[in-house]
Amino acid sequence: MKFIIAFFFLLQVFSASSQTDNFKSQEIAISEHIDGTLLELDNNTATTLAIIIAGSGPTDRNGNQNFMKSNSLKSLAESLTKHNIATFRYDKRVVKQILKGKVDPNIMFDDFVTDAQNIVDYFNEKNTYKNIVVIGHSQGSLVGMLASSKADAFISLAGAGQDISMVITEQVGKTAPFFIEETKRVFGILKSGKTTTDYSPALASLFNIELQPFMMNWMQYNPAEIISSLEIPVLIVNGTKDLQVSVEEAKLLNEALPNSEIVIIDNMNHVLFTIDGDDLENSKSYNEGFRKINPELITTITTFIDKLNK
Repeated sequence: MKFIIAFFFLLQVFSASSQTDNFKSQEIAISEHIDGTLLELDNNTATTLAIIIAGSGPTDRNGNQNFMKSNSLKSLAESLTKHNIATFRYDKRVVKQILKGKVDPNIMFDDFVTDAQNIVDYFNEKNTYKNIVVIGHSQGSLVGMLASSKADAFISLAGAGQDISMVITEQVGKTAPFFIEETKRVFGILKSGKTTTDYSPALASLFNIELQPFMMNWMQYNPAEIISSLEIPVLIVNGTKDLQVSVEEAKLLNEALPNSEIVIIDNMNHVLFTIDGDDLENSKSYNEGFRKINPELITTITTFIDKLNK
């Protein structure tokens, strides 16, 4: 059940720029909820900005949580910036709430979409870049789809093609098949618009009564339907070593939007690292921030973005 649980754990510049290697890093507050890092090369010649949206749980701008420090999104941002693609990555609003000790019990999936839309609007109003590309990872893929109406392109990294109830049910089927029927039953109740406390204690991490309104809000969206409505260039990427989101999910997204590009990367896992070994190495990598991002992923993204500028 580890991966199921992990899946769930769930307008102004306020400081001067700082220098890191040949990067110029600027801290920006988009709203009262969202702070992030704009990363550019020193020469300020980037024509494209990539907005990176994190996956589920209290994930910060670097792709980390309390007990999971991969630095995957920081590494992704730095790798893209080295190719003269400006990047903006940000802490999810729940991260700021946790730091302040005031977590909103009524937070909804739609709040994450609002935050992403506000970021796109912020940079559109600045009119600094020719192209704005939204990159959504895992849960952030769906968030990004919903926030991309004013973007110039969208990239899905390890994004689901089915609604979240279907994805979780499949995870349960793989890791704890004896709970699959009960999982389906509880999701059926939630889909009817009702909450419930009638479930096995073993499923409490999935169906905690406090999480259910958030889950009901999230599961109303079908990623395949959402992506099919996009009228901008779309790239869909997944890895063959992804333990949480299978390559079949990427194929569902591609089938829903046939003119999208799809790239399946051998041996790339959910946190975008190359895994040559078994599932133990794979799971340990979630807390190994020294690893480098899969190089084929960077080539794939930069090639896609280069086409926008031609």
